Amino acid sequence: MSDSTPTAGPAALLGTDSLLHGYCDDARWGLAVVRATVLEAAHPQIGAALIDNSTFVAHPWRRLRNTLLSTRRILSGDSRIRDREVARLNRLHARMSGTDDQGRPYDAMDPAARAWVVASLFESTVTMVRLSGESLDGPGLRRLYAEFRAFLELLEGDADRLPATLQEFWPYYDDMIARGLENTEAMRIILFRLFSHLPPPPLLRGRPAVWAVGRAVAGPVAGAIIVASLPEEFRRRAGLGDVPGAQALNRGVHVGSGVATRLLPRSWTRTDTVMSILDPAGGDSPEVLRALRRRTRRAAALWRLLTPDPAEATGGAALSADRFFAEVLDQTGNGHLDWPDLAAMAREIAGRLDLDEDDEHRLYDAYAAWWRELQAALDTDGDGRISREEYAAAAASLAGPALIKVAEVLFDVADADGDQTISAGEHRALFRTAFARDLDGGDQGGSYSRSEFIREFVAFMSGQRSSVAYTSLLTQA
Repeated sequence: MSDSTPTAGPAALLGTDSLLHGYCDDARWGLAVVRATVLEAAHPQIGAALIDNSTFVAHPWRRLRNTLLSTRRILSGDSRIRDREVARLNRLHARMSGTDDQGRPYDAMDPAARAWVVASLFESTVTMVRLSGESLDGPGLRRLYAEFRAFLELLEGDADRLPATLQEFWPYYDDMIARGLENTEAMRIILFRLFSHLPPPPLLRGRPAVWAVGRAVAGPVAGAIIVASLPEEFRRRAGLGDVPGAQALNRGVHVGSGVATRLLPRSWTRTDTVMSILDPAGGDSPEVLRALRRRTRRAAALWRLLTPDPAEATGGAALSADRFFAEVLDQTGNGHLDWPDLAAMAREIAGRLDLDEDDEHRLYDAYAAWWRELQAALDTDGDGRISREEYAAAAASLAGPALIKVAEVLFDVADADGDQTISAGEHRALFRTAFARDLDGGDQGGSYSRSEFIREFVAFMSGQRSSVAYTSLLTQA
């Protein structure tokens, strides 16, 4: 049989009937995504872009959820949803460029780098299937590769940066592993810091002690499993030695996940189920998970009664300046505030509301104006970023005219029907929660007025008052 890639257009190869959609809908695909992310981060351009712009360190669960949601939109089969998401992703990546710590330029729109993202995810998907003990025959493998090339073609307009055939792909992949990757800072963070500092998913956020104990045990194990799954040549060049027993553990995890997929009810092993755990406020989930969340909420409520949070005890007082800086302002987790942090806020809001290009530009422009205002007020040493110390010395300066403008634009884009109020549905679209009592009266009458919305947003973003809704939007890990 010929190894040539089918000539059908990208839209015809993708959709709900594609192999890629099936894997994306399988919770095990998370293993492939994490492994591929390590290989992506080892690419010099991608690694630099992740370090400077990504929220994967401070908000890994949010990043994973958004990645899965974006992929599902592209594979939805609805051309309007697909084309809108592709355009959004390209606008997002077009805003990410700069130079790395060695002075080399990077650009998230670089065609070769974007091809490597797709290539690493394809190879990681194949590896996941094979380690799980499943068969992926020649025609199926060629079809899957054609679908990944179609995915790249949707993003780039062509797939020329990936070899045309599966036979040609493997030499390309081996060459990238041998000569195209580096032991980057982003890769080291994922492998040696992320798992050991991983914040709890929403389901366990009210049980910090339980999560800390589980993470202390599972974090190093997870890192060892990912390392063991990487290509041997890459591990050797990056100096990633084998942990005794890691290879067997890696195979056991994949085989076990494969067995679970075949034996458990399909609804339990869907990506939707995992996403509902990461984001309990959104989507449907099996009854067993809803029951688990109810029990967890009751346990968390009891925990708060026994050990009340000082902010709750004072009726919604503001977080300390240091905590507010770390949890809200420093979105990228690099220890200081600069433009990528505010851009990450705009990116999260634009993605949640699925904004069109004009509204997205308005939101980014408002955040950019706020960043310029913050620089002028707080960047006392002129290094182009704001340290915790600079923020703490003049935190009141956050509540300036530009922040009010951000709040006004945010209200406008959240008010989908233009009736000058935020309805329950519009509130849920932005915050993924129903009205809450901390909205300063915003839940009265089933709507939230413009003045209430702006007042609440400015008070929260200037560090003057806590808010369950805005905490969920901007600090959720």
